[in-house]
Amino acid sequence: MSNVGNDNAVELKAKVHPIAGRIGAEITGVKLSADLDPETDAVIKEALLKYKVIFFRGQHHLDDAGQEALAGLFGDPVAHPTVPKKEGTGYILELNAAHGRRADSWHTDVTFVDAYPKISILRAVTVPKSGGDTVWANTAAAYEHLPEELRKLVDRLWALHTNEYDYAANRSKVSDEALRYHREVFTSTLYETEHPIVRVHPETGERSLLLGHFVKKIIGLSSADSAYLLSLLQNHVIRLENTVRWRWSAGDVAIWDNRATQHYAINDYGDQQRIVRRVTVDGDIPVGVDGRQSVTRKKLPNDGLSDEATA
Repeated sequence: MSNVGNDNAVELKAKVHPIAGRIGAEITGVKLSADLDPETDAVIKEALLKYKVIFFRGQHHLDDAGQEALAGLFGDPVAHPTVPKKEGTGYILELNAAHGRRADSWHTDVTFVDAYPKISILRAVTVPKSGGDTVWANTAAAYEHLPEELRKLVDRLWALHTNEYDYAANRSKVSDEALRYHREVFTSTLYETEHPIVRVHPETGERSLLLGHFVKKIIGLSSADSAYLLSLLQNHVIRLENTVRWRWSAGDVAIWDNRATQHYAINDYGDQQRIVRRVTVDGDIPVGVDGRQSVTRKKLPNDGLSDEATA
């Protein structure tokens, strides 16, 4: 019998505590590691699919190697396609606010490639005394609560995703260092990938909206119509009813289903230090309602000397 959401279970130490109505749960009674017992492992994975993002407080024992080993429980860890990994690690991406790395725009991780990560694991190393929360949105709930006629429309639509997007567009203040990092590192290789706007989850069968700041335009629409419809859909995703907000403490770990969520790191902590480290797990190629798979159309080194198309 499942113990997800059942705080009366006595045979397991792991307890699942839902946070918001449509997304998010905290799991207590667990010391995260690659050596979890089968019962605890099953509770965590079931909760992840149900609640989309799960949180663990006080995992101070985890270091970089432990975080990478933990990721192996969910599949094959994968490094970021353009950003160098943290020195001395195999897969870790370090987001250090002091270096201009603030993910303060709504996105799903790495959707500019076809098989983007299915799961992300974020560990808080240093957190500000105030501010620096992260918010997640449930993109399956967003789809489910669209008007029926709008669902019928978006079921048929596809969009172009790229890492060469307007980094400053949705940010009120962007440092020169952040812009330089985006231009020289994040877009060191340019990607363009076509995804269905509605993807079918390979494990749950749920339909979710595949959007976020890597979307450039809806294929087949004019720029104006595309921008209008994307804005409308994105506003449905980030309705407060679809979100959960987490106040970080050092040692906290968040694990989310990157196939059914977006997230946003709130940039409200000024010059305070904030360091988090992320490992992602290799994903599957999205499938749309019509059964077609996503495809990367362009992979182009930023020196412009070669162009490799993949299918």
